[in-house]
Amino acid sequence: MKIDIILAGVGGQGILSIAATIGNAALKDNLHLKQSEVHGMSQRGGAVQSHLRISDKPIASDLIPKGSADLIISVEPMESLRYLPFLSDNGWLVTNIKPFVNISNYPEIDKIKEELSSLKNSIMIDANDVAKKLKSIRSSNIVMLGAALPFINIPFENFEYGINQIFANKGQKVVDVNIAALKAGKDFTEKNK
Repeated sequence: MKIDIILAGVGGQGILSIAATIGNAALKDNLHLKQSEVHGMSQRGGAVQSHLRISDKPIASDLIPKGSADLIISVEPMESLRYLPFLSDNGWLVTNIKPFVNISNYPEIDKIKEELSSLKNSIMIDANDVAKKLKSIRSSNIVMLGAALPFINIPFENFEYGINQIFANKGQKVVDVNIAALKAGKDFTEKNK
């Protein structure tokens, strides 16, 4: 088992929570994990990315070479475009289609969607809308993680464990809504891939 994942987004969108949840899920199965993060100006809405490499064998490097990512999870559509050169020919892009407009010359969202929909393997989801229906807009990042789960060969229960590890100190209600967000994202992809 080996999977190379790039997480992409903007500061404040929960990229590090996604990475920590995946990491806990992988470690629960005693898998090897290497991670590299670039935070940019995350406190000001700058680009944030994380490389996650998971394998049942030791991993030499924490960086994913261009053209070899099995999965890109992007919580922001323009950021997904930035990392497409890393995606392998058979890799999957799972992206939120709700833009985080933090620059004056943000491209037209319809043009971004058009380019993303031309990919061979892509899932586009309005994670903000799904999270809003769950009455927890802050869980849109976990909706995105859930939407990517069908492409990660780790049991769902491990991700529930990861969410418990990350959010337990915030109370059971927060844990429960994040598990619901994870399931809602997973259900979306299973119906739309």
